[in-house]
Amino acid sequence: MGGIFGTISKKSCVADLFYGTDYNSHLGTRRGGMATYSEDKGFVRSIHNLESSYFRTKFESTLDRFEGSKSGIGVISDTDAQPLVVNSHLGAFAICTVAKIVNIDELTRQLLAQNMSFSEMSMGRTNPTELVAQLLVQANSFTEGIENVYRHVKGSCSMLILTTHELICARDSWGRTPIIIGHKEGAYAASSESTSFPNLDFETVYNVGPGEIVRLTADGMEQLRPANKKMQVCSFLWVYYGFPTSTYEGKNVEEMRFANGYSMAKTDDVEVDCCSGIPDSGTGMAMGYAAGMGIPYQRCIVKYTPTWPRSFTPSNQAMRSLVAKMKLIPNQAMLRGKRVLFCDDSIVRGTQLRDNVRVLFDAGLRECHMRIACPPLVYGCPFINFTSSKSDMELITRRIIERFEGDANKNIKKYATTGSPEYRRMVDAIAQELGLTSLRFNSIEQMVKAIGLPKCQVCTHCFDGSSQYTLSECADE
Repeated sequence: MGGIFGTISKKSCVADLFYGTDYNSHLGTRRGGMATYSEDKGFVRSIHNLESSYFRTKFESTLDRFEGSKSGIGVISDTDAQPLVVNSHLGAFAICTVAKIVNIDELTRQLLAQNMSFSEMSMGRTNPTELVAQLLVQANSFTEGIENVYRHVKGSCSMLILTTHELICARDSWGRTPIIIGHKEGAYAASSESTSFPNLDFETVYNVGPGEIVRLTADGMEQLRPANKKMQVCSFLWVYYGFPTSTYEGKNVEEMRFANGYSMAKTDDVEVDCCSGIPDSGTGMAMGYAAGMGIPYQRCIVKYTPTWPRSFTPSNQAMRSLVAKMKLIPNQAMLRGKRVLFCDDSIVRGTQLRDNVRVLFDAGLRECHMRIACPPLVYGCPFINFTSSKSDMELITRRIIERFEGDANKNIKKYATTGSPEYRRMVDAIAQELGLTSLRFNSIEQMVKAIGLPKCQVCTHCFDGSSQYTLSECADE
């Protein structure tokens, strides 16, 4: 997915920028970068590969190169090397994005046909952030340029733009990814995660709306473009991506996960000895589930946190499997002879969970009951970089539908409808394939209720295919 952080201050911003960006590290594992501006040095940029190390260890020893800077932007990216520094008729600026540009090849061809060129390549393709910058500079102002990005990009794009005197924050036109504004005396900051703020003494003061553009200086905040009326914020921010202490649209991640588990438990009649979360994102749900069922919460499986990252991001399946196996350690003393209900955020491919279940039974588990925080993932996400999956056929649901129907797309709406005969057949097949004693997914209605926003403001496309907006519909906003 990726996360961004920017700040502008009356004094040095380097420490705030460094730690604020680092607090977005759970959102990506491939590239990390920072760019700052100072009157003495101008723009200074640094980008590092994070696939073999963490952001903090890569940048800590070279922070002195940013010395004297009072404004800067940082990014954790799962796609491209950024931030980029651009010189244009709008002036020099640095830019970073959280984006998924579905029509990037089409836009690249259009721009090349206009005699424009691209200097940055990302994994053999056009760098998405450079493409956004090229669309930006076609206009006569940054506001007009950002609106040009909104008109052309299919998918999503939120961005931070650092000029010589301001920090411009622009949230995706449908608000699929967040930008949150923080303030402390003499400084403002913008972040994908409100988690970045408390330890840096920033207080959350504003949530940038969908399509809204906000200008920050050390002295204040100014709206450059009003927010769109419609929003489709990604539900997976609460289910999986978000750090427990983060809050989006006024709704805290850990509160949502606890409420999600609690309400789901109230409709469950399974008999188990205890409840346990699959770390990390299943933990809050499991605590709520245990409270709702009136059973003990116990850590039957624990993540070895010092070294192992999240396991859904590596593009290589063998590496994903290795990380999934090595990072989670079963506690045999807590498992032996027990009936345990486990909570997890989602099931994507099913590979990791199947391997984990086998390990749990090998450790002496008597029964393994799995409860999932969201409905089955039936549709691939066209809006954000949810996983490294290249095809919907990597989803375990689609493979099972193809097995039943001979066509992975046949009767798909029926399989996505909670409680239908097709849905129950699919869930039973997933449970059997993963070796589970029982399996239950949450419903869309229950998940959205736990989030606490109206259904029309929450994107649930990957569960029900409900958010297939066209480019013209987006442009109407």
